[in-house]
Order: sequence, then C-alpha cells, then structure tokens
Amino acid sequence: MAKKDETDAVSLWERLERPATAPRASLTPGRIADAAIAIADRDGFAAVTMRKVATELGVAPMAAYRHVDGKDELWALMIDRVSDELEPPGEPSGWRGTLRAYALRTRETMLRHPWLAHMPAPLFALTPNRMAAAERQLASLDGLGLDVDTMMAAFRAVNAYVHGATQSEAALRQYMADQGWESGDETRRGLAPQMSYLMETGRYPTYRRYTQGAARKDDAAWQFETGLDCVLDGVAGLVERGRA
Repeated sequence: MAKKDETDAVSLWERLERPATAPRASLTPGRIADAAIAIADRDGFAAVTMRKVATELGVAPMAAYRHVDGKDELWALMIDRVSDELEPPGEPSGWRGTLRAYALRTRETMLRHPWLAHMPAPLFALTPNRMAAAERQLASLDGLGLDVDTMMAAFRAVNAYVHGATQSEAALRQYMADQGWESGDETRRGLAPQMSYLMETGRYPTYRRYTQGAARKDDAAWQFETGLDCVLDGVAGLVERGRA
C-alpha cells in the first residue's frame, strides 16, 4: 500500500475546529485529555494508554479512537491542555516581565505535572495553546530592534533554561522520593559518603567552599529565579545592542 502523502493529512487541530455535523457527543477530546492527564499525574506518563483512558472514562477503546487517532494525538491533546495553564495572571509589563512571568508559570506547570519532563519532545509539540504562549512571548520582543532570528534565539534560550532547570528539579524530587528522603538535610546525609570522599581529595576547592558556606541549598525557587535573571540579563544585552 502506498504511503499517504503527508501534505494530504489533516491535522488534529483542523479537525477539532471544523463545525460539528452531529449533536455534540458526551465523549469529547477535552474529556479524553483530562482523563489522560489524571492518569499521568497519578501513575506517571508510561501508564497512559488509550485503553486505560477509555477505562477511566467508562467507554470502549474504539469510542476514544473516533476522536483521537493514536498515542501521538493523545500526547498532543495532553500537552495542549496543560499548556492552557501557562497563561500568567494579570498583564506582565514589557518583554522582561512577560518572559519572566511565563517562565515562572512554566516551572509551576511542570512541577504540577512532572510527566511533562518525560514526554517525547514536548518543546516541539505544535498545539494551539503552546503556540499562543510562544506568540505572546515573541510579541514582547518585537519592535525592540532585534531581527526575527535573534528574537527566536532569545525566546528559545529562555525556554531552554526553564525546561532544563525544571526537569532537573523534578528529577531530584523523584530521586529523593525513591530514596525515602524528605528534606535536603536527609538527602545530604544519604549522599555524605560519596561527597565526603570527593571533597577530601582536595581537587574541588571551590565546590567545597560552596558546600560549607551556601545558605540557599534547599531554596529551589530562589535558585531558579536567580538563574532565570542571569539568562534575562543576557537577553537585555541583546536588546540594548538592538536599540543602539
């Protein structure tokens, strides 16, 4: 059988926006997405299957397939649904306020739904809500003297930091939970044999100074926001040069 030309494919989002030709069914893509998210929040991303989603909704698997054509579209629906949570409250001021507000919301969303860190290429999922968030952030950089390539590079740099830092934070939380450690102190005690040996070699004097003098080892929010400000300061340099 000849492979279907990809240019003939109709995207999930186009199908969903077409006018309905029949009375609205009780089973909707939104309900399917909510059920899949509930499973992922409770049991992890690997637990999400079309059969489990159908069971959660009390329908036959084929009923769900009438709305979602397989796991790729299911993942896209899940990402789009949680991406609706990215919209910051109020009206952020200026490009820096906008990028910062979205960064903080993204961290909150990823920590609330840690399975996002395990999704296949979530950064590249093309969904309406993700595109709306990207558009708002890019628009904040428009008109500042940056060409479109530099605007996109700045936007991606901020988002790469946000996703990387938050994935690390979520991974540490999971590791601590797996080990039964409930605090930073318990984690450090658990890792003490390895850390003590490494520090006693004398090869890492600056890191040793950090371990002995740091006051914010367990302040994940401060660490995230300080790193974010470092990235935003870099973007500010681009903006200043663009205005010059």
